[in-house]
Amino acid sequence: MAQGKVEICGVNTSKLPLLKNAEKEELFSKIEEGDKAAREQYIEGNLRLVLSVIKRFSSSNENVDDLFQIGCIGLIKAIDNFDSTLNVKFSTYAVPMIIGEIRRFLRDNNSIRVSRSLKDTAYKAIYAKENLTRRNLKEPTINEIATEIGISKEDIVYALDAIQNPMSLYEPIYTDGGDTLYVMDQISDKKNKEETWVEHLSLSEAMKRLGEREHEIITLRFFEGKTQMEVAEIIGISQAQVSRLEKNALRVMKNYLTA
Repeated sequence: MAQGKVEICGVNTSKLPLLKNAEKEELFSKIEEGDKAAREQYIEGNLRLVLSVIKRFSSSNENVDDLFQIGCIGLIKAIDNFDSTLNVKFSTYAVPMIIGEIRRFLRDNNSIRVSRSLKDTAYKAIYAKENLTRRNLKEPTINEIATEIGISKEDIVYALDAIQNPMSLYEPIYTDGGDTLYVMDQISDKKNKEETWVEHLSLSEAMKRLGEREHEIITLRFFEGKTQMEVAEIIGISQAQVSRLEKNALRVMKNYLTA
């Protein structure tokens, strides 16, 4: 990756604008009203953020122009999904999204191609390992993982060896104060839903202690297997708000059940 490059993708990085906080707030208000010109200005005013992120990948052999373009995609996604009502800086929300977009590009663009079936097997194994560890409070053996997902241990070992740098389901992707969103919050699993343990609790009475919105979130998340992103779209609020309400609802239910 070239260092100290001034012009990237036809953009003179030495002349990129730097927005003040007041300007950012004003522009975002216009963006929320559908102002496309404000959106373009906001993107341009945050390109320095993309530059700072791609420096973290300086050891990569990828072309800096490509990384910058991918980083810009992450920036645009962050702008389109950012909830300005949250007490969090835009950069705090945007940086993990930009990094994630670049990591996906580097993974998918790896010269060693891994088949989709191998990736699926590896990710199933990783997910099963996390579930078994949480359930049994100890790391499972390959045999236990194989039994859990119904795949031979040889295939699991081969698949795990085939992928590089698998991401933990507990890797944080966004932090809003004390509320952290993890990779596993983005994943739905049709087999190992949380209902496998909540069914053993007195949920009917516990859920009566919840507000209408929290009740709906718990139902969608743990009985219908929806991801937090899917729940957010159904209810019409941000994913961070879903995470906060879900944690509060589970806390209320736990307090009732353990009282």
